[in-house]
Amino acid sequence: MLHPSYADLMKVVNSEVEDGEAPIVNSRYSIVLATAKRARQLTSGSEPLIIPKGRKPLSVAIGELYQGELKILSKDEEEDSKE
Repeated sequence: MLHPSYADLMKVVNSEVEDGEAPIVNSRYSIVLATAKRARQLTSGSEPLIIPKGRKPLSVAIGELYQGELKILSKDEEEDSKE
């Protein structure tokens, strides 16, 4: 069993969404993409945002997301950051 669960991760990511707004993450696929991208960054030498405790890069990425250190941007936020 995956801990934290996808449902728990989705709650953390969507916790900052105001009532009436669309959630940032609607599916497990978004969680998988975000954590896989972060795991590749860690493998390439990026510093972890949490204390890794000897875990694999994907486990560290999931931990970062669950602890709120890693943010998934909504489409609007992503476009704003590119400008």
